[in-house]
Amino acid sequence: MRHAFLPLFLLFGCAPWNQPQNLPLQGENASLVEPLIAGDGEVYIGLAFSGGGMRATAFAYGMLEELRAAGVETGTPDGLLDDVRLVSGVSGGSVMAAQFGLYGPDGLTGFRDSYLVTDAETYMATSALNPFSLAKGLAGGVNGRDTFGRYLDEVLFHGATFADLRKRSHVKTWINATDMANNTPFLFSPETFDALCSDLSKLKLSEAVAASAAYPLVFTPIVLKAHQGACDYREPDWLTAARYNPEATAAMRAHARALESYSNPDEVKFVKLLDGGITDNFGTTGLAVERARAQVPYAPLTAEEAVKLKRMLFLVGNAGVENDYDWTERVEGPGGVNLAMSIASSAMSAASRSGYDSMRGELRLWETELVEWRCALPLSEVRRLRGSTEGWDCKDVKLFVGEVSFANLPTEMRDEVDKVPTRLKMPEAQVDLVIEASRLATRLTPEYNGFLASLSGNGVDQRIEDGIAAGGYRVVPVGD
Repeated sequence: MRHAFLPLFLLFGCAPWNQPQNLPLQGENASLVEPLIAGDGEVYIGLAFSGGGMRATAFAYGMLEELRAAGVETGTPDGLLDDVRLVSGVSGGSVMAAQFGLYGPDGLTGFRDSYLVTDAETYMATSALNPFSLAKGLAGGVNGRDTFGRYLDEVLFHGATFADLRKRSHVKTWINATDMANNTPFLFSPETFDALCSDLSKLKLSEAVAASAAYPLVFTPIVLKAHQGACDYREPDWLTAARYNPEATAAMRAHARALESYSNPDEVKFVKLLDGGITDNFGTTGLAVERARAQVPYAPLTAEEAVKLKRMLFLVGNAGVENDYDWTERVEGPGGVNLAMSIASSAMSAASRSGYDSMRGELRLWETELVEWRCALPLSEVRRLRGSTEGWDCKDVKLFVGEVSFANLPTEMRDEVDKVPTRLKMPEAQVDLVIEASRLATRLTPEYNGFLASLSGNGVDQRIEDGIAAGGYRVVPVGD
């Protein structure tokens, strides 16, 4: 009888574990993007794309297409995309973030046909009814990097590394995963890889995106090696301050503690990464880190950028669907795989809500500090930084933070979108539905309309009003 269980034990040991691909650091991890003042530097747009499989990727694509269609007064075919300076992505949203970060607005051309309507599960084992798949899932994960990560590299990134991102892009790009041991968000950034004594520039983008999208059970964790001793690592001042500062947030102290563990060989030899949505489904951790490490009120902007800035928009794209209440209509359930998925989804939703609220508060505080700094500048310094004091108004800075989601859509469209599963392939009709819904959801976001109104000074952009009126909906302008 005892031997009857042997095949089962063998199966539980057959998960396709991913061997580390990150190399030791030679030199230093320089910043991956150079500062860029887009246009006249008065407008700064940051975007964060949530997880949600191919649905999330299509949702992020729709947001970008809507931004391209807006801002026509700039006289450029890419509209407001020229003012996008930051993209952050989680899971399915990280695919679009990496694509836009690497290729810019050109990355949208043909993206629907080359990726969104294709089968990104081509190399994956996807059947939950297959006992081998179930055993692998329970052993650590069904699919390794040679499935989804391989597909991303073949179809989109073609071997591009973070060094290529630095060379080609003027957009700061954050890819977010989850550190399983520290239970914290993991940001693919120079600072994180400094702590690992690892060379981020040589890491493939597909590896980072695969880690960001490694949903528990479906994928085995992406593994990074901590190369302690390969570099002369010195922790940043903000990390030390966060450790001992009683006013530091719990999230920031946890992030500091994670970085500290990477440099300690007695604690971490390998970092195991899963879906970023487990700890931060909106990918806003990077903003909190940037503000925590800031030594001056205007950071992460340069002083030149800070005096030229007038309008900032930060939009979070939430591709999540409505709650499933099927289980509440009967006594039994959920169980098995559905229970595990429910637990993971609950954790993601809770982390997303708290992370978004924290991010909004952090940005509001930063806006206040930025205005105070600008108004304390002597005119001679303003002239040096701006080149002129003409039109200078130290208080003329407005920040708009909004969440684009399916929640405000017309009921019929929202009900259809709620049926779209969280997978890495979708029927073409569903792809187009999500893109259309995302574009409409963006137009219906009050903070986005307030931002557009502040640019034109003439209320909500007439083109957007016309488009919404055609669908029978009305936007209430947001006051200044």
